[in-house]
Amino acid sequence: MAITGLPPADDADVARVTEALQMITPRWNVRILLALNQPPQRYTEIAAKLPYLQSGQLHPKIRSLCEAGLAERTEHSARHVTYGLTTRGRQLLPVLPVMAAWAEEHLEKPEQPLSTIEQVEDSLTLLARRQAAAILWVLKSRQEVTARALARIVIPDGYWTNIYPPLRQLIDDGMVMTAGNGQPYRLSRAGDALGPVLGALSMWSAGRPLDHAARHPLWGRPAPEPASPALAWTSHQPGTPALAVPTQPARRPGWQPGELFSHAIPARVEAVLLPGGVRR
Repeated sequence: MAITGLPPADDADVARVTEALQMITPRWNVRILLALNQPPQRYTEIAAKLPYLQSGQLHPKIRSLCEAGLAERTEHSARHVTYGLTTRGRQLLPVLPVMAAWAEEHLEKPEQPLSTIEQVEDSLTLLARRQAAAILWVLKSRQEVTARALARIVIPDGYWTNIYPPLRQLIDDGMVMTAGNGQPYRLSRAGDALGPVLGALSMWSAGRPLDHAARHPLWGRPAPEPASPALAWTSHQPGTPALAVPTQPARRPGWQPGELFSHAIPARVEAVLLPGGVRR
């Protein structure tokens, strides 16, 4: 059943990406996935890596990740149960540094540097807002759209003024812009730069290799881009994997939780930003 007025292929793409975001955006889910990115572990071993979770919080979240197909529970005996990532869950991990790279370049700079995992969580919070994916898809494909035309596509069965709350939220978040009341809407620089993020999420949710993201029909690059230096992260240890660049082979995901939560601060790359950057 179509959820938007987009062409069927685009509608299905938006639905898959929206579902993927709903799986991983809830608080602590990404951190739990990263803690599970090791050989199968007992519950107590996982809990020890996530001490900030209160008693009773971890188990239902692991169960929800198992139900989503990202984690798996293996019962060796009545007293020996282990948890680990499924192949599907491991395939998701390379999407996370793409999100963090976007946040590092396009979100406003906080007074205190953020860890890589916090950059990922900030990105997810913005992307998972109601109807955000559908609005971003339409604006990317149409370039400029009036609110009424946008509503006909995004909420075809709803009253058209209902488009304004999510649209204003995306403007506040810095991903959409307009010249003023009654003027068409379009993606901002930060919104347009979401191509690698949304392309990677689209490929993962469709069960396709992530390296096909550059060929996404909407969010892919129209032509190969010249090689550029690897992004200097705001706060990672040297062991934290950065994004691969065209001149280097891609790294296999193998993050350690300690690396992701590190606040060590290397030299910062000054990015060209809109005034203030996108709001976190």
